[in-house]
Amino acid sequence: MPKYLTIKQEANQSKASLYIDGEIVTDEWEDSDTSAAGFRDALKSLGDIKTINLHINSPGGSVFEGIAIYNMLKQNSAHINVYVDGLAASISSVIAMSGDAIFMPSNAMMMIHNPWTMAVGNASELRKQADDLDRITESSVQTYLAKAGDKLDKDTLKQLMDDETWLTAQEAVDYGLADEVISANKSAASISKQFAQRYRHVPEQLIEQVKSHDESANKLTDDQRQKLLERTKTNLKAINLDLTNMKEDIRDEFLSN
Repeated sequence: MPKYLTIKQEANQSKASLYIDGEIVTDEWEDSDTSAAGFRDALKSLGDIKTINLHINSPGGSVFEGIAIYNMLKQNSAHINVYVDGLAASISSVIAMSGDAIFMPSNAMMMIHNPWTMAVGNASELRKQADDLDRITESSVQTYLAKAGDKLDKDTLKQLMDDETWLTAQEAVDYGLADEVISANKSAASISKQFAQRYRHVPEQLIEQVKSHDESANKLTDDQRQKLLERTKTNLKAINLDLTNMKEDIRDEFLSN
């Protein structure tokens, strides 16, 4: 059973809960990572099921992995309820659009923007990268508009994406990108330092959370400092011993030749 999958049976109705609690990736390294292949296996293990409750708290990640996950959910016969537990940013907001119903707690957020990439190459290769990004952007535009209906027109959406817009739960509902604001929960929107640096217009309250986390991580007690010092000394001794042994091996090798 994939680590982010739980199954619940209620009376005669079969329900399952899926959780995307981290980055959308090609290869899963962290426990919170979600790949298209892993998600596919999770869906397959469910069999014929009537309702899927998908919980999202993700800063985004790989565009094509996310598009694949979105399509898997759209093609599934189950009724899909999406819950944005904390944050649905970038490609994870596209995944959220797979929901037949999208619910956002009042302290959750959704971020939409134009996809970006890192590229190297000559002028022709870089122009092709830009053209590819335009096509990927158009794919996301169509996905958002399909959910929003008449609440959002294309020009407004493209401006929101150009501006990298962080939507509150109510704003997402107003634009048709969510269906209902529900009571606040403990999984308030938050973001890691990595993604805070990557995105351009991260809300100030999320920046403050990152700063607060860094300050807490930097505050070591005297006991922690002592343990860290002892561990460092032990590691240095081991390194010096390895270097000494290496020198002796090289000397012996030289003398034997």
